Amino acid sequence: MRKLITVDDKMQQNYRYELAAPAGRKFAEGFHPKFSPKEMLALGVFEGKYCNDCIDEFPKSWFAKAKTSDVADPALNYFSVKSRQPLSVWRQKGWIMGPDPRGWFQWYCRYYLGRRHDEIDAAQIKRWRSFARHAGQIRANCEPGDIFCRPRQRQGLLQWSHDPFI
Repeated sequence: MRKLITVDDKMQQNYRYELAAPAGRKFAEGFHPKFSPKEMLALGVFEGKYCNDCIDEFPKSWFAKAKTSDVADPALNYFSVKSRQPLSVWRQKGWIMGPDPRGWFQWYCRYYLGRRHDEIDAAQIKRWRSFARHAGQIRANCEPGDIFCRPRQRQGLLQWSHDPFI
């Protein structure tokens, strides 16, 4: 029997989705995120202010070691840099898709749990793949082993579940 999740937070009320795949498994071909949402939250992403009002939707274990805050704090990011744009910019650029008003990471959390939405999944996975270009820029401009070279790009890679430690 499939599990049904009901969302009721500041940005979505009475949104429901079904978990159609096992958590953390059966991802689309070619989609191999480096980190789980739990790992990303523990490392430090989105200045600690991303899932504050929607934690009830996700497993409590994801937040046991998560770096969260009531106010955005770049020091909570792994690379201690400001690395996000306001939601208004995301909307203007068309980065908010379908039923995920918080963008890519919210989509990824729901996908990781097992929600599948073919059209949205394909678009978000395409965006994930294209973000890998930042790894190439780091390789081209940083000495091997200097993980604090280009910290904003590295933080961005982490926030897209790519390896920032290349």
